Amino acid sequence: MVSSNALNVVLLEPEIPQNAGNVGRTCVALGARLHLVGRLGFSLDERDLKRAGLDYWQHLQLSVHDNWETFLGTLPEGAAMTLLSSRGERTFWDAPVGDPLYLVFGSESRGLPPSFYDRYRHKLARIPQNGEVRSLNLATAVGIAAYDAARRLELFPSRDYNRP
Repeated sequence: MVSSNALNVVLLEPEIPQNAGNVGRTCVALGARLHLVGRLGFSLDERDLKRAGLDYWQHLQLSVHDNWETFLGTLPEGAAMTLLSSRGERTFWDAPVGDPLYLVFGSESRGLPPSFYDRYRHKLARIPQNGEVRSLNLATAVGIAAYDAARRLELFPSRDYNRP
């Protein structure tokens, strides 16, 4: 049985309110919790943030953490965590999922902090893409990974994935 908090999306120091709003909307659609960690490049009261999330923002399960270490202190024992980065050696399709699962994304302009690439080397994964772009838009990457994780965690009945 999958827990009610099976899927969590973590944005580390997000900078663009429209991306955070879109990610929030995706989280509502999936029943996932959104964690905002560290210094934000916007106010949670910003019009653009709420506009991108439309009228769904009021339904968002949101947690805000002052910093990474504070966030880590909230993780339940045995939680699975995958950090998504274009520098990941394995693809997200090959990354293990667990319940609960935390998908971690870095900021739009800086990605993950440099120390994370060594500290979490075994937890890094990338979304496959050809060499024409450096990386995907944050909200797009969250959508791809979160929906694939929801599929693998079987958050929705299989018939919802196979509708004509």
